[in-house]
Amino acid sequence: MKSTLPRAVALAAGLATVIAAASAGAAAAADPFPNATRAGPPRFDSEVDTLADAVNGPGRSVENRARDPWRQPQQALTFWGLRPGDTILEFAPGGGYWTEILAPFAKTTAGSYVATGPNVDDPATSEGARRARAAFEAKFGVKTVDFGPNSGPLAPPASVDFILTSRSIHGWIWQAGMLDKVMADAYAALKPGGVVAVEQHRADPRPMVTDARDGYVSEAYVIAAAEKAGFRLGARSEALANPKDPKDHPFGVWTLPPTRRNAPFGQPDDPKFDHSRYDAIGESDRMALKFVKPG
Repeated sequence: MKSTLPRAVALAAGLATVIAAASAGAAAAADPFPNATRAGPPRFDSEVDTLADAVNGPGRSVENRARDPWRQPQQALTFWGLRPGDTILEFAPGGGYWTEILAPFAKTTAGSYVATGPNVDDPATSEGARRARAAFEAKFGVKTVDFGPNSGPLAPPASVDFILTSRSIHGWIWQAGMLDKVMADAYAALKPGGVVAVEQHRADPRPMVTDARDGYVSEAYVIAAAEKAGFRLGARSEALANPKDPKDHPFGVWTLPPTRRNAPFGQPDDPKFDHSRYDAIGESDRMALKFVKPG
């Protein structure tokens, strides 16, 4: 009779290989910051279709979809160079406009998504901010990391592929040293070749007001801050431009949709304020910049 031992040994070896691979995959999935090189070319038949599926996903809110003409999510993310399998980190995600796209995209393409949240290790962080962080995690089913003036590293060194900051830079300018910290933290977290994607209200062509108190920042200011941290400017895009925005609004950029402020900050609403001119403008003119970590 022919012995079956060699075949049994081969099957056992194969099973061990499968188990080991599955364990490794589970470990990688549990770690939102796998320390590896920047994701390579798309591993899927159609990168464009994968991103389109995320942009048109059923989990997106009606309110956020209505903003797509101004924010051009598929065009912007394609310009910025988002790739299937990327490890993604989003600064200050707010109400989750980009989260609704990026988190499902990462899950579908075997990548990972993490957002920053209020620093729970800082005693100065309010209870309201702590609750908001927990609510955001529960709503979108994502992880968050501590972020603030006193926070530590965003991620292990050189572990992130793609970082997005959306309409937050003006606020960081208002805090002494904060923009430098953000750029330095991003540089440390990114892999060589990794990307920082910037969406920001744009002051150009008129001069930026002191400390960007109206919310509009000049491209030169942002580029200088990024280059100071070691990044190089990879590309500019006009995908988020709005030439109808004169940038001279009574309550800064927040006069425009979607905020539609009608009184100075901290004062009661003015029910007689006429929004029609500002609603006709639409959302703000914005820069779209792509910065790359050399290497």
